[in-house]
Amino acid sequence: MNPAETRLRVYLVDDELLALKRLRTLLQATGKVEVVGSSTDPNAALSFLRAEKVDLLFLDIQMPGMNGFELLANLPIQPIVVFTTAHDRYALEAFDVNSIAYLLKPVDADQLERALKKVEMLRDSGKSLELTAQLQAVAKHLAEGLSNSSREFTDRVCSRIGDRIQFIELDKITHFFVEAKLTYAATEERKYIVDHTITELEQKLNQKGFARIHRATLVNLRLVDELYRWFGGRMLVRMKTRKRTELTVARDHVKRLKERLGLH
Repeated sequence: MNPAETRLRVYLVDDELLALKRLRTLLQATGKVEVVGSSTDPNAALSFLRAEKVDLLFLDIQMPGMNGFELLANLPIQPIVVFTTAHDRYALEAFDVNSIAYLLKPVDADQLERALKKVEMLRDSGKSLELTAQLQAVAKHLAEGLSNSSREFTDRVCSRIGDRIQFIELDKITHFFVEAKLTYAATEERKYIVDHTITELEQKLNQKGFARIHRATLVNLRLVDELYRWFGGRMLVRMKTRKRTELTVARDHVKRLKERLGLH
């Protein structure tokens, strides 16, 4: 991008506060853009983007309540979009990677620089308007696909143990957690390895009473018994189990958890 030109007005949307802060810091370090706003709440982001014109949108795909494609489908005018995702299959399935820029989390300076160069090429070639129109057309279809995927998720998850598949009822699962790069479903009796990431489970189970309380933990809200203040702005959740399992709520997830539990 030519330094003499007006810097692109950029807006950031990601439900993970730490990811949002990291991306903002990396963008500001490039000196190539002006970050005019950001939000962890896709509904708040939608309101801002309907009222304010931005040139470039960095948008998370998987977010509870409203995914990135649903947000795009509700925008009357779309900026150039750079998607951020923890799973490259979403970007690869949705778009020709030679035409649309996307970032894989955790974002680093090198891949951000490549994405900005791709945006520059799109803008200079005059193809950005054409591509954003195509994006708007496909966004609604992709939004419906992700929503249907969530609705079709059953009331149980499966765990593969060798050649055997065991089914675990959701209402018996206290929480999902990541340990040594594996995802587990925890019940009172034991833990089961499941073939999903925490982000995938959050997307699928948001409407089934589960909430993200940490980057590596998803909790069953129906089994939350008590909530305590903890150090550094964090909280502790105590579960309705015989062992009174306690889970840490990360500071950037406290507000959303309280809202999900009906607390103000």
